[in-house]
Amino acid sequence: MGPLPRTVELFYDVLSPYSWLAFEILCRYKNIWNVNLQLCPSLIAGILKDSGSLTAMRFLTTVKLEHPEMLEKVSRELWMRVWSRDEDITEPQSVLAAAEKAGMSTGQARGLLERVSTPEVKNQLKETTEAACKYGAFGLPITVAHLDDKTHMLFGSDRMELLAHLLGEKWMGPVPPAVNARL
Repeated sequence: MGPLPRTVELFYDVLSPYSWLAFEILCRYKNIWNVNLQLCPSLIAGILKDSGSLTAMRFLTTVKLEHPEMLEKVSRELWMRVWSRDEDITEPQSVLAAAEKAGMSTGQARGLLERVSTPEVKNQLKETTEAACKYGAFGLPITVAHLDDKTHMLFGSDRMELLAHLLGEKWMGPVPPAVNARL
């Protein structure tokens, strides 16, 4: 039996391709390393003051609030649109298309999209972004590991080997053998 689950937070914005790298790697390793991965959609504009992903990040915040089980798939689809297929993610129809491709029903996705401008969603995204800043973020992604009553903030998607060391786990590259066998 491995160690008890440890919490690792990933603060990310889908406009950051480096966030995508960290996201995919941590999603692959969360079970291997027995970590409780907390996905934290953040607004890079709140850190860097310039982004076009406000609707997408508010939508992901709404997904996290109401359908957290879909957050991984919807986040991945938004990254696929913007960074793999050079498609828009700033217009509402684009966000709906990504949500539907990720497995949400049209009605479910529309309902969430209608909530992106509510105070609840705006405040939650602001709070998450402020939490990243309190950890010392100066860009995204940041990964925050909570271990033995200590907090370790790592910036960038190229810090996974260091995260493995902090967790006392083995780094097996960006596609560990267990995942590679499924691909």
